[in-house]
Amino acid sequence: MSDAPEHDTPLSGLAEIEFQSPGRFAVHNPESELPAPQPWEPAAIVLGSDDTVQPFDHPDSARSHALSLMQQARRTLCLYTPDMESWLYHHSSIQEACTRFLLEHPRNQLRILTLETSRAIKEGHRLLNLNRRLSSNFQIRRINPNHPNEVCAFLLADTAGMLVRPEPQKPVGYVCYNAPRKVRQLQALFDQTWNTSLVDPNLRSFLL
Repeated sequence: MSDAPEHDTPLSGLAEIEFQSPGRFAVHNPESELPAPQPWEPAAIVLGSDDTVQPFDHPDSARSHALSLMQQARRTLCLYTPDMESWLYHHSSIQEACTRFLLEHPRNQLRILTLETSRAIKEGHRLLNLNRRLSSNFQIRRINPNHPNEVCAFLLADTAGMLVRPEPQKPVGYVCYNAPRKVRQLQALFDQTWNTSLVDPNLRSFLL
């Protein structure tokens, strides 16, 4: 039996293919249409130094004071809010302040009480994402609807600072950087509500 003949030419019926490289391509990804958020400027008031009650009636003022309190807190931050208020707390400056606070000391504690989280979850709230990463000293609970609760919103910084909005749907309220007696009263209200609060199943699924 003879060996099969060797072929030095292309197979019969198939034409040779000549390939030419088209050269290099440059990939241009479109730039994001959403500009980076501008950093907020904190109010220039030292926590624990000024006992003047300062009213505000504009979102920018509320943001400035909230950021200032969060940047200066050294032990505890307590946030009582109807829906985590994206206009006030869903911002990179707030997230950065809370991140520094939580990483500064393992005993620092940030707690949030809210009536509902569905909107915050839908929007990808920055504090929810932070809670996912630093849950050891950052807790979010839902206010128990079967127990009395205050129709207001407030932020407590340590034992001295407070930002209070009697009507949560409006950017109107007052702030004080040295009001230990009033802060104790609001802290007692917060702790009482916290003791009856619930773990939100929607929030648990989001964090998982």
